[in-house]
Amino acid sequence: MKLDDIKTRIDEAVIEYLPIVDEDHSYIVDIMKYSLENGGKRIRPYLCLAFCAMCGGDPNKAIPFAVALEYIHTYSLIHDDLPCMDDDDMRRGKPSAHKKFGEANALLAGDALLTHAFGTITRSPLPPTIKIYAISALSAFAGVDGMIGGQYMDLLNETRDADLVKLLMTDNLKTGALIKAACTLGCYAADATPDEIEAAQEYAENLGIAFQIQDDILDVTATSEELGKPAQSDIKNEKSTYVSVLGLEDAKAAVYNYTIAAVDALSIWGERANDLIEFSNILIDRKN
Repeated sequence: MKLDDIKTRIDEAVIEYLPIVDEDHSYIVDIMKYSLENGGKRIRPYLCLAFCAMCGGDPNKAIPFAVALEYIHTYSLIHDDLPCMDDDDMRRGKPSAHKKFGEANALLAGDALLTHAFGTITRSPLPPTIKIYAISALSAFAGVDGMIGGQYMDLLNETRDADLVKLLMTDNLKTGALIKAACTLGCYAADATPDEIEAAQEYAENLGIAFQIQDDILDVTATSEELGKPAQSDIKNEKSTYVSVLGLEDAKAAVYNYTIAAVDALSIWGERANDLIEFSNILIDRKN
């Protein structure tokens, strides 16, 4: 299963599953839709559906899981851009939600996406037990022991000289947790074996670190036009990153090494993992 084969379906599904509300509330849904349609690679939904297929499940039944992941990812970006967080005015080449719709409305739209994500999971035709597992896992990976905890540590890294250990701890949560959630939910949707779930999570941990290091590299090597948001924001915020700790060349080597480790974790699936291997390698060379 290749990313291009499912991206259009995910683009449609994230809008299809939005709540239908009275006119008095429709403005918030408009902000949700704006943020969801504002580009995006759909990496997390793809990983969910790819692992489901690789483990022998029906990806169509996992689409609500994939949509829920994108809702949570999008809410996190809306909140990250707020003045109280990263204070970014642009996201993917367009005004951030708070710049276009106002800070309070953007905050509510992010809250709405987070809340709606869990209801979306229940719309899957999969057995109730699997949906309960998915909701429990997603709440854990997205919460204070996962993405939220990582975001807090990331804010701390703007006020301290974080070493490599702290950076890894931060990004295992901030970036890696939701990627791990995507791979785990895909496995749950296919009723995967414990060994498959363990391998999927090992893959996710390594891919998440590789992804974040590449983000740090692009912050200093790409232009604002390429990124679709202000370049060198980490430097502006005096934040510790893999580039500031390791240096640019060693950071590039680390992306390669973590990607190799991620690919190695896929070996239990043999040739069924070929598309995921190709996808993982493409992430090394991404420009935004």
